[in-house]
Amino acid sequence: MFLKKLSLVNYKNFDTNSFDFNPKINCLVGNNGVGKTNVLDAIYHLSFGKSYFNPVATQNIKHGEEFFVIDGAYEKGEREENIICSLKRGQKKIVKRNGKAYDKLSEHIGFLPLVIISPADRDLIIEGSDTRRKFIDSVISQSNKQYLQNLINYNKVLSQRNSLLKYFALNSTFDADTLSIYNDQLHDYGVKIYAERKQFLEAFVPIFMSRYNAISNEKETVNIEYKSQLHEKDFRSLLEENLAKDRVLQYTSVGIHKDDLLFSIATYPIKKFGSQGQQKSFLIALKLAQFDFIKQLANITPILLLDDIFDKLDEQRVAQIMALVNHEDFGQIFISDTHVERTETIVKEIHQSYEIFKL
Repeated sequence: MFLKKLSLVNYKNFDTNSFDFNPKINCLVGNNGVGKTNVLDAIYHLSFGKSYFNPVATQNIKHGEEFFVIDGAYEKGEREENIICSLKRGQKKIVKRNGKAYDKLSEHIGFLPLVIISPADRDLIIEGSDTRRKFIDSVISQSNKQYLQNLINYNKVLSQRNSLLKYFALNSTFDADTLSIYNDQLHDYGVKIYAERKQFLEAFVPIFMSRYNAISNEKETVNIEYKSQLHEKDFRSLLEENLAKDRVLQYTSVGIHKDDLLFSIATYPIKKFGSQGQQKSFLIALKLAQFDFIKQLANITPILLLDDIFDKLDEQRVAQIMALVNHEDFGQIFISDTHVERTETIVKEIHQSYEIFKL
């Protein structure tokens, strides 16, 4: 699978632009602020129906304009596929495949598998557990439709239970029967999600550690640990035991929406004890493991976006990363960088065809 052509209209800093891409390596080079990352984000948009960098959809429309259109022509399994993502101010975003709009965006997730590696990934280390849960969920969802549906249902029920707790507090009332209906639904969806996450991490962590060892030349020991309240207790028991607390807080304080991943280097939290280079290597290994995992399950090679990954990495680590992608295992790769010469030197080492776009 690869992206052959990309057309942009009023997307971020672009008026109208189009690109014809190489099936293997595409380099977007130029100074900061010219739109290299915006091109990568447009490609991400076509896979996920949303921006990787800006959750406010209307802010992706060029300033002063009323709409944006992203149009991508792909070749996937001997077939031509056309995906269009468009948004008009005041209206709902539309994602179309070959001229037909999806009823639900969730139907499109996983159709064009993609992995992005970006400086924004640092949020996975420095931000709260919500960011790391979204990472697990996005990896599993790309190859497991049922998981995505369970997650959507769980979040819906969670929101309803929280609204009910607020209603109880506001009206000084309580209805155990209504609450138990939400508890049962949360339990049923939550237990399935927990089992999938557990199974996923058992398969994923060894792949991640292998990737990190390759990048760091086996100089450091890293690990990812799955933290969940469901390790110790049944979900229904947790909900019952924390009812008094939930009524005071007016929200659900226990469940799989509190799960987290603990990232460590030499048994210490990487957030506090990892250097910038080690943290960056950790994140690259994490995303390459995501690439391996999706490829294995979906039987399709994901598109790989490398956004400004060469900064803050020593030459040896850069060489290790490029050696990893200098392999038939990888399909189409997009690289953004501010240094034309550095990029050209690096891609020449990879014995694949490439195209350089100077923005």
